[in-house]
Amino acid sequence: MEQLYVIYGTEHFLIKQAHEQIVRRALSDEEREWNVSTYDCEETPIEVALEDAETLPFFGERKVVIVKQPYFLTAEKGKDKVEHDVKRLEAYIERPAPFSSVIFVGTYEKLDERKKVTKALLKKANVIVAKPLNEKELKQWLKGQCQINDDAIDVLLALAGTDLATLANEIEKLMLFAEHRAITANDVRLLVSRTLEQNVFTLVEQMAKRDVPAALQTLQDLLKQNEEPIKLVALLASQFRLIYEVKELMKKGYGQQQIASMLGVHPFRVKVAASYASGFSERQLMRILYDLAETDYALKSSATDKQLLLQLFFLKLER
Repeated sequence: MEQLYVIYGTEHFLIKQAHEQIVRRALSDEEREWNVSTYDCEETPIEVALEDAETLPFFGERKVVIVKQPYFLTAEKGKDKVEHDVKRLEAYIERPAPFSSVIFVGTYEKLDERKKVTKALLKKANVIVAKPLNEKELKQWLKGQCQINDDAIDVLLALAGTDLATLANEIEKLMLFAEHRAITANDVRLLVSRTLEQNVFTLVEQMAKRDVPAALQTLQDLLKQNEEPIKLVALLASQFRLIYEVKELMKKGYGQQQIASMLGVHPFRVKVAASYASGFSERQLMRILYDLAETDYALKSSATDKQLLLQLFFLKLER
């Protein structure tokens, strides 16, 4: 086992999965109960964690010390409620305790490699960057979790979206159902319910086709499930803003991966938005966003029936 690890990035599920995997490799079930400590750098000085790392394990031969949110490795400002002895950390990096694995875990997009301590740690540590997966990586990740065919993956992503924690929960359920065989598209359709976000995608698709009766039926189904009208409008507005932005950036010659990076959204969401963009002109998208803003205002300020206000929004598509 390594003595120093750094896990950082914006994909929270991968961060959690990575540090749990290190702990499982380092310690037996019994050792984990006694030999794992966790410290939050926004509450506790780093030297407290280092003192723990330098103390012999209570039970067994190794121990794991998890150091969360080490903001002093980043360029972040204004979090200096706790004083950290960074020099002490620099000394520890040079001579880490041989019986300890110290895991630095941060939900940061990047670290500040201009800092001496960051540079030293990245040089010595085993570094794992947990960034959002593109579509190809996402499919590979799913195949690494279970036996599943390509058609089933496409249906799963369409129904459950791209959140890894949600996908992991659905995979666990599907694996129990399929037992020792590969998960099929029919298994997914049978067991996986559409998320609210995916139902909003369905509404957008129906709007792109100008299929107002179908959109009204989907709306009715969602309201029967007690979905909040204001939340529906907010999700529709978010999706149409993304479609508008993707359409504009594609017009300027940017690729989908570039757009995902520029907008800070998952590449799969950009792919879906791009597929809808051709169904709307720029003017239509601006009109829809305006109508959604008006509907949102009416829902929050008017005594008019909320279901009627939403129905009126969809009926405007027939103009």
